[in-house]
Amino acid sequence: MQPDGSIYEIEALEHIYAGRSVLRIEQLAIEAGGIVGLVGPNGSGKSTLLKLLGLIEKPSRGSLRFRGKVLDPFAPRARHHVTLLPQEPSLMKRNVFRNVAYGLRLRGQTDQLEARVQEALSFVGLPAEHFARRPWYALSGGETLRAALAARLALKPRVLLLDEPTAGVDAASAHLIKDAALRAQREWGTTLIVASHDRPWLYEVCSDVLQLFKGRIFGTGEETVLFGPWERFTDGTWGKTLSDNQHLRIPEPPGPETPAVVENIILGETDRNPSPDQVHLQGVVSRLNLAQKTGRVFATVLVEKLSWTVPLTQEQVLHRSIYPGKTVTIQYRLDSMRWV
Repeated sequence: MQPDGSIYEIEALEHIYAGRSVLRIEQLAIEAGGIVGLVGPNGSGKSTLLKLLGLIEKPSRGSLRFRGKVLDPFAPRARHHVTLLPQEPSLMKRNVFRNVAYGLRLRGQTDQLEARVQEALSFVGLPAEHFARRPWYALSGGETLRAALAARLALKPRVLLLDEPTAGVDAASAHLIKDAALRAQREWGTTLIVASHDRPWLYEVCSDVLQLFKGRIFGTGEETVLFGPWERFTDGTWGKTLSDNQHLRIPEPPGPETPAVVENIILGETDRNPSPDQVHLQGVVSRLNLAQKTGRVFATVLVEKLSWTVPLTQEQVLHRSIYPGKTVTIQYRLDSMRWV
């Protein structure tokens, strides 16, 4: 059963490390029982946001409410219900069973302890009969991550926060980790908040995707972000020359390194006489993703080495026979760009 209402509410939040603002969110509500994806480059603030949502740290300014209450880090009201799986979790120097059971014992939840540990291990594909008594040092990297996830699933949390849960693990472990998290959401109504570079998976499963850059939420992950350095061409326009000799054009930037967000990208036909405000680039479709919330398809188009996100309807995909490997032309207008 999926609960209703917001489980988190953020207002005028800012977090500061060593005198530097690393996260600023004016307003955000996260619905209970949903699946929220966080995307963005390294250093964009995803891990910081997860630590704040995990009530491990307190924001420097502003408010973060969990179930309507502002709580201190590790507050008893929340610590039994919220758990974070960091990027590089470690196990204690004990066998798998005792690792998975540790959180339950710490909370005094020892009724049916063995059954709950076995259930959690089964979620992540580590059968208790083979793994429960295995020492921590006898696990592979993927098995270690899955055991750490099992320790959190044993708590049946209201909120499960995952920070790059499939980075650096084998394909089989990645599949089991994803499946276990979704099963918790489906069977227990657990709210999932996942920071990941695996955008295709996030678009398939998330009710909402938030794109972060330089500590700010600026979109849904459907936008294309372009990075400098920018150059001024001989005709006075701005952009950069790609290695395949195509010219990526932009409006005059506020700074030589300022990133640009491009919206309203479409698949178009090459125009022999394009208007000065239109830009055409040729690229190759690398993949197609279906957005769970809207049912729209997003084509990832590689122009040289730059990745562009192009929204399509399912009818457009079929009518224009869009498939990975197809060469296409993308089109955007200079007035559809904004600066981050």
